[in-house]
Amino acid sequence: MGLAFDATGLQAYLGEIFPQVADDFAIDALSEQGITMRLKVAERHLRPGGTVSGPAMFSLADVTVYALVLSRLGPKALAVTTNCSLDFMRKPESGRDIIATGSLLKLGRSLAVGDVHMVSQGSDRLVARSTMTYSIPPER
Repeated sequence: MGLAFDATGLQAYLGEIFPQVADDFAIDALSEQGITMRLKVAERHLRPGGTVSGPAMFSLADVTVYALVLSRLGPKALAVTTNCSLDFMRKPESGRDIIATGSLLKLGRSLAVGDVHMVSQGSDRLVARSTMTYSIPPER
């Protein structure tokens, strides 16, 4: 299955359907092999102590797999998260964006499963990893 969007088109579509978070995330790369996204870390993403919050990293993992699903299936905005596993491995480096690399493990008719590895920009040390499962709505 080829790509239904290029990176620019997918970024625009995400901004259209989720304008409330459009400025938080950017697609750095998109290919048949996967996606690289970034959380543009701002003050609102930090928790006490100056580190990126768990909910902000969850959002990045969630949006990364959602974008992967959309990149293959096209504009199916009703795909929803049905399961998530998220392992926090180390504190993100302060003052740096979080970079997520995502790949699809399975893309079926009703479910998609993706894997996400997150690092602080400029580092190769994992700060978190996640597996996300999405339910794909049936064709009408």
